[in-house]
Amino acid sequence: MPTLPGTSREMKEQLATLQDSEKGHTEALQLLQRQLTETKSSAKSLRATIGDAFERLHRFLRERQKSMLEELEMDTARKLSDIEHKIQRYSQQLRDVKEGIQILQERLNETGRHDFLEGIAVTSERCFTCSEFAKAVPVSSLQSDKKRNVVVNTFESRRIRIKGKIHETNLTYEDFPTSKYMGPLQYTIWKSLFQDISPVPVPLTLDPITAHQRLILSDDCTIVAYGNLHPQPLQDSPRRFDVEVSVLGAEGFVSGVHYWEVMVSEKTQWMIGVAHETVSRKGSIQIQPSRGFYCIVMHDGNQYSACTEPWTRLNVKSKLEKVGVYLDYHKGLLIFYNADDMSWLYTYREKFPAKVFPYFSPGQSHANGKNVQPLRINTVRL
Repeated sequence: MPTLPGTSREMKEQLATLQDSEKGHTEALQLLQRQLTETKSSAKSLRATIGDAFERLHRFLRERQKSMLEELEMDTARKLSDIEHKIQRYSQQLRDVKEGIQILQERLNETGRHDFLEGIAVTSERCFTCSEFAKAVPVSSLQSDKKRNVVVNTFESRRIRIKGKIHETNLTYEDFPTSKYMGPLQYTIWKSLFQDISPVPVPLTLDPITAHQRLILSDDCTIVAYGNLHPQPLQDSPRRFDVEVSVLGAEGFVSGVHYWEVMVSEKTQWMIGVAHETVSRKGSIQIQPSRGFYCIVMHDGNQYSACTEPWTRLNVKSKLEKVGVYLDYHKGLLIFYNADDMSWLYTYREKFPAKVFPYFSPGQSHANGKNVQPLRINTVRL
């Protein structure tokens, strides 16, 4: 039976559809295969990154533990040596004192004996003749004066040595230096650990030259608020925002890894991120990546979004009090965190073509008193 023309046309259409489907499936499989390869590669790289980060922490803790134990051993050795030296010295002093006591007791005994003999001599003058007294008193006793003089002279020579040691008996108890090995030990170690962490919050300041005329900056340029009913009489500059109530950081980045934190508590509107050095600063501006801005925003009182095209709603469980911004310039990563618990908020992946600056907008204040609180750069001091 001959094939009907209509049927042939339908089969061709079906073939074309299937071929398009085959092409679509092939491209999808190729995309999935590429994603599979990239995911495996990323996972391998991340495992190495995580391993390196924790190894650095473990290495620091091991070295800190070793250093502290060695310091403890040296302190212990010094203290024990000092105590043993004092024990030897005071033991010798004690022996000298005991010897002095013995000498004094001997002297007292000899003195008493001499007094006794003198008493007998007086009595003998009354009762006996000299010859009879000589017979009554042994010759050895008559030699007691010589012995006494020897004892006294010996004591006198030793008492000089003993006398200089007596004042050292007022020994005070010196406590072992336990304080530096006790107390808030983990906090102490954490503070020292903090000095080895990279990156740490950088000491950012705001650039007054870029600030919109209605923005008020603190003297140290770390706080910005929308507070003027009328624009301030500031000199205009190509660098100054004239419509968007925005301000840039004073320092830009063309390399490296950086992190900073911004206090956003009690506000109902704000915008935080980074901006290219070349962004437009005059007139109404669209805050989006194609315009050189990479930000997240709080809007409508309690909503959070990434300023993508269109905006991407963020899953934030509770109101943010502090936002962390992490920039890895070479990898093209800009990551936002809830800085209270370091939970992830959003990630931009971009190859930055030029220098980027931290970007801040406190939003406009309202007559009803809402959103009057400032944005504050959180400076970590330890």
